[in-house]
Amino acid sequence: MASEVPSASSDGFGHVLESWRRWWRISVRGTVNQAEVIAKRRTEGEISSRYLLMLCMSAGIAILGLLLSSPAVVIGAMLLSPLMDPIMGLGFALAIGDFHWIKKSAKSLAIGTLIAIIFCALIVFFSPLQTVTSEIAARTKPNLFDLGVAVFSAIAGAYAVIRGREGTIVGVAIATALMPPLAVVGFGLATFNWTVFSGAVGLFFTNLMTIALTATIMARLYGFRTDLSEKQTWFQSVVIAGTFVAIGIPLLLSLLDIADEANDARQINSLVMEPFDSRARLSQVETDFEAEPIRINATVLTPELKDDAEQIAKRAMERALNEPVELVITQYRVGTNAQAAEEAQLSAALAAERADAAEAERLAERLALVAGVGTDDVTVDRERHRATVNARPLEGATLRAYADLERRIVALEEEEWDIRLVPPILSLPDIGFEGEGVSSSGQEAIGLIEWTVKRVNLPIVLEGRANAVALARIALQERGIQAQTAPGREGFSDVSVSWAMPDE
Repeated sequence: MASEVPSASSDGFGHVLESWRRWWRISVRGTVNQAEVIAKRRTEGEISSRYLLMLCMSAGIAILGLLLSSPAVVIGAMLLSPLMDPIMGLGFALAIGDFHWIKKSAKSLAIGTLIAIIFCALIVFFSPLQTVTSEIAARTKPNLFDLGVAVFSAIAGAYAVIRGREGTIVGVAIATALMPPLAVVGFGLATFNWTVFSGAVGLFFTNLMTIALTATIMARLYGFRTDLSEKQTWFQSVVIAGTFVAIGIPLLLSLLDIADEANDARQINSLVMEPFDSRARLSQVETDFEAEPIRINATVLTPELKDDAEQIAKRAMERALNEPVELVITQYRVGTNAQAAEEAQLSAALAAERADAAEAERLAERLALVAGVGTDDVTVDRERHRATVNARPLEGATLRAYADLERRIVALEEEEWDIRLVPPILSLPDIGFEGEGVSSSGQEAIGLIEWTVKRVNLPIVLEGRANAVALARIALQERGIQAQTAPGREGFSDVSVSWAMPDE
């Protein structure tokens, strides 16, 4: 009697399983037009003029969005990216064992990837903006969550392809973000930043392999026929599983590192307050885990200042983290009596002053990086909110290039800052004339001369026909620029502009 119960249970489970298999084979697999799906995948995965055009446009938009740190622009690049087609084609080709199709899809994907990287690298190479923005940095540290996003997106994409609902592919392209990582690879290549390059390669490879292999699994589940033998099919399954494990292990380690940093940050916040009593409160903590030793700057509001607070907290942190720590604690005294409000207000003002100083320091670092100079060449006036950058001579660069560079820097920074780039002493442009008036190119030259003189703050000399020099001098005076004049050169129609020598 006892032995019949498991048997009945086993028979019942087997019946349910067989019913489910029958339903899946008839109601799900049977409704898929495999020949139509495969034919469409073959066509859309081919190299074509449309594929190459959309690839370059997507790459260009992506790298500009990353350089400008604009999420909206980056999303636009994701929408245009055509890389999903060859990757999906590769997945379906693996499922049916069509090695000619695998080779064709891999070729299309490789060419597209190479073109996107080179195109983005060229844009970055010729761009004066080569700063690692937050959008770029976000695509240099792939982790296990990125693998999860790619898996879910690939499932949705494969389902959309199989069931003929390919409008969903746009959403999948956004989620997996195939083009932005490639653009970051191009950025790393152009700037020789191998940390950025390798991290972005890892993210793109994760998305690529995950989408292709997940599409293979989905296609097999939906019954796409394979020309492989049973032994080859088994081997293929093992390879897919092994690939997921190989990809997942380093991503898991990366995720664990992020979790460790978050846990360390919580410990640091707690240990900073260890030397203080319960009346003190933590205002802010800035931690740089990349520095050696770990650099920590903390601000504490306390009713009683502690002279040995840094030593106590530093020892506790080094014991907890098992690493050397460089700790700076800024203490602001806040009373607990009727004066508390005034002291708190003063502390808030001091904290704001410190924040302004930190922002000025970050601004100086950004400007130095963009202008290609050291921070010693950047002067920041916090009271006037003015920053001055002394640019270094660049081979082949003209005054117009430096003026354009200043405009790009201003466009990227906060509006309340007056940012000025001081160019090196270069030749000034001539002021051209047409008939008795200044030509359009001459007007542009006057504008450039005005910008340069106001940055360099040196006198200039005008030389040419007497009437032309007089007109040029008046035009400059209207812009607040005083100019000296030299004996006329009656044979020349343009006005020559040069820097005045010290004895002039």
